[in-house]
Amino acid sequence: MITARGRVALGAGAAARWASRVTGRGAGAMIGGLVAMKLDPSILGQLGSGRRSVVVTGTNGKSTTTRMTAAALRTIGDVASNTEGANMDAGLIAALAGARKASLAALEVDEMHVPHVSDAVAPSVIVLLNLSRDQLDRVGEINHIERTLRGGLARHPQAVVVANCDDVLVTSAAYDSPNVVWVAAGGSWSGDSVSCPRSGEVIVRENGHWYSTGTDFSRPTPQWWYDETNIYGPEGFSAPMSLALPGTVNRGNATQAVAAAVALGASPAAAVAAVCGVDEVAGRYRTIQVGSHTVRVLLAKNPAGWQEALSMVSSDVAGAVISVNGQVPDGEDLSWLWDVNFEHFVDFPAPIVSAGERGTDLAVRLGYAGVDHTLVHDTLAAIKSCPPGHVEVIANYTAFLQLNRELA
Repeated sequence: MITARGRVALGAGAAARWASRVTGRGAGAMIGGLVAMKLDPSILGQLGSGRRSVVVTGTNGKSTTTRMTAAALRTIGDVASNTEGANMDAGLIAALAGARKASLAALEVDEMHVPHVSDAVAPSVIVLLNLSRDQLDRVGEINHIERTLRGGLARHPQAVVVANCDDVLVTSAAYDSPNVVWVAAGGSWSGDSVSCPRSGEVIVRENGHWYSTGTDFSRPTPQWWYDETNIYGPEGFSAPMSLALPGTVNRGNATQAVAAAVALGASPAAAVAAVCGVDEVAGRYRTIQVGSHTVRVLLAKNPAGWQEALSMVSSDVAGAVISVNGQVPDGEDLSWLWDVNFEHFVDFPAPIVSAGERGTDLAVRLGYAGVDHTLVHDTLAAIKSCPPGHVEVIANYTAFLQLNRELA
């Protein structure tokens, strides 16, 4: 039930959104949500009331997993979702206000916002993907985020927590929750969990298993997992899973999305079919024509994300463009460049171009990695500098957004 004050707030938010659009300042979702929240601070809780919601969070893969979760949930009903990735309060308000009649919601939520968003919307399911360093100048050390999530989950014991048991920090955040569905979603990046978040002692990894040497804390047995061809679940469920999206990491994202939808009553087979149909996520992974080039755009925001993105880059290309900015949404401290394995591009058979506002910083890193490259700051010009044919572009957050605007 929306209160009278809430209706006024939503009306004012809709007017602000309309004004933003007609003046060409943007889509208006953020300003609409901000205005509504300013006029009625309880509006998020009012919009979330009466819905069965899935909150999706983690350092990497939030947008993709949310898109997949929404697709799987649509097999059982109408879904409200912030599909463009506006994952803080204003974006959530806009998404929920735009689908008032939807009985289900799939909400991508920034890690630090999960506790108070969960307090507002009382989610039925909370999906925890992974935790690694990202934007240290904004959110601080990753162990702080793990403790924040752990405390937030403790206030919602009724929620089903779908957690990646291959990620040490995610496992720690979910370990004490009474209703956990464990998913072996993968975790090739372990640089941020060499020590136990509960005891401080060493984490030992052996043959896909891990355990703490300082306390009774180890990898739980998964109820859902995947391999190169199939997805597996409780009660002997097994089905082929042929995703439209590339990369092993997206098989893990898909498995968590299916587990979340099944927790809300979706048919496992229908949920798998739905996630397999997701082929593009807010510009990620799409291939477009740019003059004499076909261009595929990949997003990477932090060392863990870059590791996964680099594994998707084809060597059968005319060129590869790496574009890096250092704006506030990216994190202004780019020291993380030295944690990325750019040595991957040593002896790469096609030209490598360093681009973006911080292309010079990247070029220094590539130089120390022994990677032959050129420097062209403008990303679109960098693409055009490559020989005709297919070009892979890997960009961090604001560089990715800038390129998508130019390509539009």
